[in-house]
Amino acid sequence: MKKPPTKKDIRRDLESQVDAFLRDGGEIETVDRGRSGLDASTPWRNPFQSSSNGEPKTERTPVPEVVAAIDSRKQKKPPQTTRRHRRPRKEWIYDDFGEPVRWVWKE
Repeated sequence: MKKPPTKKDIRRDLESQVDAFLRDGGEIETVDRGRSGLDASTPWRNPFQSSSNGEPKTERTPVPEVVAAIDSRKQKKPPQTTRRHRRPRKEWIYDDFGEPVRWVWKE
């Protein structure tokens, strides 16, 4: 099984890639802190908007008969039967510090 690379290996690999990029004539451009990659001349568009082309929102058509048909197909839960004879259960007794001391049977 091949071992995953360590952080040290990844760091060394990235540094060698940057060095090779700079050796081949590449240049690193510095960007001011807080500067955005968005164009300042265009307004911000909400990515969660339903239409991306700026059309107004269309009204939804109500379909109560379809919703009623779907609800009627859902399986109904059977009514729960109540137990007549509950079995006793074990319950821990704790001291003031939250440590279990002993257990007792509760009905």
